[in-house]
Amino acid sequence: MTNLRQNYAMIIATMVMYGAALFINELMFKQLEFAEGINWIYLPAGVRLLATLLFAEAGAIGLLLVSWLYCFLFLFPDDPVRAFAGGLLSSVAPYLVYLGARRWLDLKGSLASLSPLQVLVCAVAFSLASPLLHHIWFALYEGREHLLHSFAVMALGDFFGTVLLLFFTKWVMRLSQPGR
Repeated sequence: MTNLRQNYAMIIATMVMYGAALFINELMFKQLEFAEGINWIYLPAGVRLLATLLFAEAGAIGLLLVSWLYCFLFLFPDDPVRAFAGGLLSSVAPYLVYLGARRWLDLKGSLASLSPLQVLVCAVAFSLASPLLHHIWFALYEGREHLLHSFAVMALGDFFGTVLLLFFTKWVMRLSQPGR
């Protein structure tokens, strides 16, 4: 029963963090939006990676639930297929990076097992995986062409947002250490 409560707590924590990141990104970086859902700086990308690296499947489930709410209610309310796919892709990409980190970077139960370089590798991998999955969807479902520019913007925005969030998290953790 404790494990079930812990999983629910991780799902809820992910949902709150991701929802807050979406809200903060709207407030701070809306003017940097390249296209609907594609930003030059995208803080929620950092939460996606952090939540899955910290909480594994529970993080992915929390991301999926909030992504669906956000996509269905705000981004694509008139396109349920795109909203469904957008939410799914937003949670699958970071989970795939998490699985890769477990396999190739020897990620254990916490981020402490990863060096700063390995965290950067995860950030780069995620910043490529998420736009790649989204742009495959754009090409197949929407029949879009000439996607290289939006792919590059999304990859950079995800990378910048991830790095900003990771540095902010590290700063907060450092401030919260005893004796500081």
